Amino acid sequence: MSDIVLGISIVSFLIWVYLLAFRGQFWQMDQRLPTGEIQNASVCVVIPARNEADMLPLTLRSLLTQDFSGSLTIFLVDDHSTDGTAEIARSTAEECNQSARLQIIPAQPLLSGWTGKLWAVQQGIERAIELKPDYILLTDADIQHDSGNVRDLVSWAMADDRELVSLMVRLRCVSIWEKLLIPAFVFFFAKLYPFRWANDPARTLAAAAGGCSLIRREALERIGGMYAIRQALIDDCALADAIKASGTRRIWLGLTRSTISLRPYDSLDTIWKMVARTAYTQLNYSPILLVGSVLGMGLVYLAPILVLNWIGLVTYVLMSIAYFPIVRFYRCPAWSAFCLPAIAFLYTLMTIDSALQHWQGKGGAWKGRTYGT
Repeated sequence: MSDIVLGISIVSFLIWVYLLAFRGQFWQMDQRLPTGEIQNASVCVVIPARNEADMLPLTLRSLLTQDFSGSLTIFLVDDHSTDGTAEIARSTAEECNQSARLQIIPAQPLLSGWTGKLWAVQQGIERAIELKPDYILLTDADIQHDSGNVRDLVSWAMADDRELVSLMVRLRCVSIWEKLLIPAFVFFFAKLYPFRWANDPARTLAAAAGGCSLIRREALERIGGMYAIRQALIDDCALADAIKASGTRRIWLGLTRSTISLRPYDSLDTIWKMVARTAYTQLNYSPILLVGSVLGMGLVYLAPILVLNWIGLVTYVLMSIAYFPIVRFYRCPAWSAFCLPAIAFLYTLMTIDSALQHWQGKGGAWKGRTYGT
C-alpha cells in the first residue's frame, strides 16, 4: 500500500511540474489587452437579449457612450423577452442621445437545430453584415464595457493583424461563493485553453470568451456566421476554432479588469447551474471521459492533501503557487489560494451533476430554454 501511495504522490507531483513549466504558462494570467490608439474603423455590435431589462441601463449605456471615433452601430436582438427589454433599450438610447446608433431586432421563432442564443446572434449578424463593417463585436447583455474597450479591441486587432480579439471579462466576484469559486472557473478554463497557445498562430488550439469577441467581418463571412456552430453550447471556443482553422490562424484571447460582467452568482446554486450547463458538453458527452475527468481531478487536486507525505506537501505548495495569480487578479484573500483542493472537489461534483442532467434529458439551458443533445 505504501508503494501505491508513493506512486500516486510522485505522479501528482510530476503533473504539477508539467503544468507550471510546460502548459503555456497559463497560470500567470499575463495576457492583457493593451491600451490602443484611435482607429478609423467601422464596428457593428450584436447583443442577444432575453429578459435583460435590469442590465441594459448600465450595459447598453456603456456601449452607447464609447470613446471611439469610428462608426459604431448596435444591433440588439430581443429574443422574445417578457420584461420590456426592447422598451428599456430604446429609452436608454434616448437618454444617451444615441437613438440613431441602436437598432432593435425582434427575434424570429427558434429554428430546429439551433440553440436559442446562437439563433439570436445569427439574426443580428445578418443585419450587421448588410452594413459591411470592418468588425463585428459579439457581446452579452450583462457586460459593462470600459469606455475605451471598443477602441482598444479594434486597435489591437488592426495593429497585430488579428481576425478575432476576445476578452475574458472580469466576472462578478462579490459574494462569499463568488470569491471562493469564480477565480477557479477562470483558472480551470485557462488550464484547458492556455491563452498563450490560443494566441500562437503556430498552434491549432483555439479559444475565445463569448462575452466580448471582436471579429473581422470577412472572417465571420468565411465561416458562414453561426451556422457552422449552431448547436454548440460552448459556442465561444467553437467559434474561435472555426475562425482559426479556416484563415490566418491569428486570433487573440486575454484578460481584462475594466470590462466586467454584472451577472450575479451570489449563491452556490447559481454557480453550480452555470458550470453544470456545459461541463459534460466539454467532455463530449462521453462516460469514459467523465470517469477519466473525475479520476484526474482526484489525482491532480485531492491526492496531494490526502497522501500525507512530504511529496504531497510540496505538490500542494506548487498547486497553491499556480493558483495565486488568479486569486490576486480577482483581489480575493491570499489564503484562498490554499483552498483549491476543496474548490476542485466542488467542481468535480458539478461535472458529475452535468452528466446526470444530460442522461435525464435536461441538456443545457440559456435564459429559461433547455436543449437536449
